[in-house]
Amino acid sequence: MAKPVAIETERLDECRVRIPARGAMNVPGLVFADERLMQGIREDQALQQVANVACLPGIVRASVAMPDIHWGYGFPIGGVAAFDLDEGVISPGGVGYDINCGVRLLRSGVTTTEAEGRLRDLVEALFRNIPTGVGSHRKDLKLDARGVDRVLAGGAPWAVKNGFGDDADLAHIEEGGCLEGAQPGQVSDRARERGRPQLGTLGSGNHFVEVQRVETIYDEPAARALGLEQDALAISIHTGSRGLGYQVCDDFLQVMLRASRDYGIHLPDPQLCCAPVKSEEGKRYIGAMYAAANFAFANRQVITHWVRQSFEEVFQKGPRALGIEVVYDVCHNIAKVETHLVDGKERRLCLHRKGATRAFPPGHPQTPEAYREIGQPVLIPGDMGRYSYVLVGTQKAYEETFGSTCHGAGRRMSRSAAKKAARGRPIVREMEDRGIFVRSDGYATLAEEIPEAYKDVAEVVDVVDRAGISRRVARLVPVAVIKG
Repeated sequence: MAKPVAIETERLDECRVRIPARGAMNVPGLVFADERLMQGIREDQALQQVANVACLPGIVRASVAMPDIHWGYGFPIGGVAAFDLDEGVISPGGVGYDINCGVRLLRSGVTTTEAEGRLRDLVEALFRNIPTGVGSHRKDLKLDARGVDRVLAGGAPWAVKNGFGDDADLAHIEEGGCLEGAQPGQVSDRARERGRPQLGTLGSGNHFVEVQRVETIYDEPAARALGLEQDALAISIHTGSRGLGYQVCDDFLQVMLRASRDYGIHLPDPQLCCAPVKSEEGKRYIGAMYAAANFAFANRQVITHWVRQSFEEVFQKGPRALGIEVVYDVCHNIAKVETHLVDGKERRLCLHRKGATRAFPPGHPQTPEAYREIGQPVLIPGDMGRYSYVLVGTQKAYEETFGSTCHGAGRRMSRSAAKKAARGRPIVREMEDRGIFVRSDGYATLAEEIPEAYKDVAEVVDVVDRAGISRRVARLVPVAVIKG
């Protein structure tokens, strides 16, 4: 973990802190956190990274950070930055290595009572059907070269067309599950090879499929619109573009380092390497990054299909009786061109969200029609031992954070520190004592993911709710989890 750096801050109110624009900063920093969370945020270099991002050319209004912020590659995880299309830049470090890592939430018609006594079977079925961990894959799904191209161009609609889901799923995915402008030709052979066996796989690290009980409902009308009923089971899927997206990022970091020099862009940190949005290098990266994002959308769609199959095996019911439907699917690591209000005027901007969630308000044309009155669903996972939240976007988020909010709890321990804290502990049994059945590819992953390795997501969600940049709807608690 990097050593902390003292950064000057000014508290604006109980939920917001400003980093004044100093030196090479073009705009101030704006951090959403109360004083309790700020104590943890000051323990690494995340605030310095917020200030560094503010130095990049063409950044608009502020370098924004969410309460789950922590130190990342170049940009902080939990960071949001908007850039002018003519004067601004696009940066792989502002998207992250796991392009379009995101969360999908499924609702179900299965109640907690019906599931009683079957959760162990359910976690075994999920673990059997969904490949987890490094190098995992299913023998019945491997893409050839042309198949990879189709996935990169087609995203989730490709998966539905090939039998993994139905058209109704697509209406509840950010961007319909496919980013226009993807350029498969910009994805390297190495990235394609890494992606070929990995479609429909969960991966390792903090990725998971989690069966949850709808424990608390805070906003009854909004929960009803989302189809969430108290004590029903829901399923969260957290994964991204796997090795393909990682390789795309790695490939373009070298391109962007050269581009930064060629275009004379001052970089406070080489990890912020970038190129003008409209440059040839910028266009190539966007095309490749969108293609990787489409792979991630397809990945979550295929896993959704296998979640449905797993429920059918355990509950011996058909899909209609199980009622497993997509609530929403959101990106965490992405950069897109969007329209936003700046000083009362609409502007087209290149929005980087790295470890941040889009949170568009009620009435926004990109909010699914079914949710147009309540706002875009916001899905905030916590850790495997406590709870997760469902929220909705707000007008204030649209005006103040470019329609963005937090994406999770945020780590408070490094992976090595978590392993040290978990050494010798029976993690699976600890979880079962809490009523949570867990399966994993290995003990190391479970050790890295112990609940105390993360901030309490309730504290993070409390800040975004009080700040008004998203609104709490429901709390979900885990009952069965598979990890990579």
